[in-house]
Amino acid sequence: MTEEIKKWEYRVQTIGSMFGTKDGHIEATLNEWGDEGWEVTHVYTPEGSGNVTIVAKRPLSSTTRRSRSMPS
Repeated sequence: MTEEIKKWEYRVQTIGSMFGTKDGHIEATLNEWGDEGWEVTHVYTPEGSGNVTIVAKRPLSSTTRRSRSMPS
């Protein structure tokens, strides 16, 4: 018996500006992604940028695959 290897789809997006990122914007983005089945694995702030970069994953399937050119 062989176990099927789980495949993942990943998403990375940086939000905010040099003036910072509001908590409400971060929360709205995370809630939207959660509704789409994404699980956030990392959130970090590139030093001195005021931005927040979010990294997420979800199991890859024919119904969840995103197009390569995702709008921001």
